[in-house]
Amino acid sequence: MLHDALKTYLDVVEQAILCCDGVYVERYTEEILTPERVNLRIRMRFANGYLLEIHEAVIIVGQRLTHLDYRYHCQDAENRLLFRYDCTPHFPDLSSFPHHKHLPDSVIVSERTEIPSILQEIVQLQE
Repeated sequence: MLHDALKTYLDVVEQAILCCDGVYVERYTEEILTPERVNLRIRMRFANGYLLEIHEAVIIVGQRLTHLDYRYHCQDAENRLLFRYDCTPHFPDLSSFPHHKHLPDSVIVSERTEIPSILQEIVQLQE
């Protein structure tokens, strides 16, 4: 049986996606490895052609939800990067190391953000 905190988290993600207008979910995979660990893979296409790919490895440590790994990659209809949040440890000089955000021409300090916030960021980019 899946840990309640993971179940709640997955419900929040699903509801955030369902609230998005003009979005086609190409892939939604919850890989439940143990009652305390899940890998989430989502691929969403927006009406304007934007693509969002989400990859997360989430685990319960104590009673706390912890992201072991994540990548939130967004690109436009021409496959140009709009942004990507990830925690790959390849920018050790950033104060938020290993967390950071890729923009088309730079990498900036950024903490891990939540999926509903990412969806809102994409909505704002489309306006």
